[in-house]
Amino acid sequence: MRALLQRIARAPGGRRGKWAVLAAWLIVAVALGPLAGKLGDVEDTSPNAFLPHGAESARVNTELEKFRTDTVMPVVVVYTGAGAREAADADRSALDRFTAEGQRITGPVPSDDGEALMTVVPLDAEEEVTDTVDALRDIAGADAPPGTDVEVGGPAASLTDSVAVFDSLDATLMIATGLVVTALLLITYRSPVLWLFPLLSVGFAALLTQASTYLLARHASLPVDPQSAGVLMVLVFGVGTDYALLLIARYREELHRHEDRHRAMRIALTRSGPAVLASAGTIAVGLACLALADISSSRSLGLVGAVGVVCAFLAMVTVLPALLVLAGRWVFWPFVPRFGTPARKEHTVWSRIGALVARRPRWSWLMSVAVTGALALSAAGISLGLTQSEMFQDKPESVVAQERLSEHFPSGASDPAQIVTRTADAGEVRTAADGVDGVARVEPGGDRTPDGSLTLLSVVLEDAPDSDAAKDTVDALRAAVHAVAGADALVGGTTAESLDTARAADRDLTTVVPVVLLVVLAVLIGLLRALVAPVLLLATVVVSYLAALGASNLLFEHVLGHAGVDWSIPLMGFVFLVALGIDYNIFLMHRVREETARLGVVRGVLEGLTSTGGVITSAGVVLAATFAVFAGLPLVTMAQMGVLVGIGVLLDTFLVRTVMVPALALDLGRRFWWPGRLFRDAPRLDGDAGSGRAAEAPEQVAGRTSV
Repeated sequence: MRALLQRIARAPGGRRGKWAVLAAWLIVAVALGPLAGKLGDVEDTSPNAFLPHGAESARVNTELEKFRTDTVMPVVVVYTGAGAREAADADRSALDRFTAEGQRITGPVPSDDGEALMTVVPLDAEEEVTDTVDALRDIAGADAPPGTDVEVGGPAASLTDSVAVFDSLDATLMIATGLVVTALLLITYRSPVLWLFPLLSVGFAALLTQASTYLLARHASLPVDPQSAGVLMVLVFGVGTDYALLLIARYREELHRHEDRHRAMRIALTRSGPAVLASAGTIAVGLACLALADISSSRSLGLVGAVGVVCAFLAMVTVLPALLVLAGRWVFWPFVPRFGTPARKEHTVWSRIGALVARRPRWSWLMSVAVTGALALSAAGISLGLTQSEMFQDKPESVVAQERLSEHFPSGASDPAQIVTRTADAGEVRTAADGVDGVARVEPGGDRTPDGSLTLLSVVLEDAPDSDAAKDTVDALRAAVHAVAGADALVGGTTAESLDTARAADRDLTTVVPVVLLVVLAVLIGLLRALVAPVLLLATVVVSYLAALGASNLLFEHVLGHAGVDWSIPLMGFVFLVALGIDYNIFLMHRVREETARLGVVRGVLEGLTSTGGVITSAGVVLAATFAVFAGLPLVTMAQMGVLVGIGVLLDTFLVRTVMVPALALDLGRRFWWPGRLFRDAPRLDGDAGSGRAAEAPEQVAGRTSV
């Protein structure tokens, strides 16, 4: 591995190689630049993009393509108040022009309590539904009498409100992430110039990521949806900046030891390269494990994220070193690293932390476990699942309309369940469905496919489409219609989709989590060449995840006011935090292993912590801040993802990696590296065969840790 990295490092760190690297990236940018802006063209916005693969509700959506009515999407206008009838009658003729060809407006339909009216307008789904809904909203209720409330809801309006969120998602995330990263780089480097180089390199990585994702989606069926496309850029910015911070810190360290900046960069790449490669490999493979998930959006996020991490890695180990070497030492101004001067002060905050941990290592890691364990207890009371009305931090009009419908009509009136069945058995299926508890009615008639072989039945449920009671009704409905022999009946619709997604989330959690743990463990064993250390490092990351989940749940419930946690969050959070959390452990322990081979266990741990403390903390803050950008988004799922990952990264940065892991390594001593070479050689270096305690006081060790 080292020989390979040395050969790779000759290119960006070479006197002529740096020019070749920059020329290659400029060619890539010119060639792929036009493709980077086309990612939106391959995003899957179909109903099945966020559903479990092969679920019954997804199969219904596929069958609906055979019906003429697959081009129709209803919008529901709800009128309440004293002037409801007058407003509904006045709007009818104006709304009629939005009706799809061959369709008719239904209503105004009065509620049983006489306090509301509902008009259903079938829109042509092959046209721009969102533009149509926006125009319809401008007209509906425009001349309503005072005291009359008019809301536009239904499937078409829900789609419009969701699209409005994702339309602004990419631009908002890019701007916010760029500003956050820029500010933190300025604070970290305290240089008016240096921050530009990581940001420019991340820009190259983002371009390569978007173009590669587009090409893979177009020609290799890579699944891409609006959510994964939005998360992608944040991940590239966060991970790319992390790698830049690590590489620049090692490069600056080597500039103090070597007069030739090209040689300094080659050594920095060679020595930090294995950690960066292992980190990128761990994150990419961990995210790729989501390909095993049933939920399509989870697979998309995992595979697209893996592409982004690989592209970020390639940019950070090629174009960034080339730019830094080309610019020379002056980019660090006003803190220019001079040859022959100390790489850092002997006494830093990290050396002092190391000394404190080394005094009582067992007490230190036990207290760390106690703190994370206390936070993790809050995860026990987590409430999983959000209704449609709870998916937005601020209620859009479609959600308000659904609430009005639920108050005055059968809650499922605006969004009925759908049954696709063989036409020959449609009557028997209708009878079976009509007898199910929780079914308000089965709509008369039913659409047929052009060949007449299939019939579509609409079933109005008594409860709100995304309620638990409605899901129970769908279960009973499926059991009833599946019992009709030969009908091949399938039940779909919003309620069925929510039910299928919740169950698939449980399956995905039990399937993907063990695979991710095994993959990450294998990477750690290969990198550290030990068994005890990888197992303990993996355990610390899992503990950190549970603590982050508990702490996040407290924020969701008591600060942000969320009704619960989305089904996708535990799995998505686990994969991101295990992959990203192990990232910092890799940075730390790769350096600890390097120093332990020279100095022994205790001095090696303290030197590793002192050397990497500043850069890893900066990287953790940058990554947490980039994900925290999600917290301000209107979509609850995205906000929860940002909060969970941000808290988890900060816990891992300031507690797990700073205290828990060094304390475990110090307490176990050479046994931490069993059964590798360090397990056999460390006692000779330390002059201590067992516990990892130095013969000197920790303060003396920490005070001499600079190389």
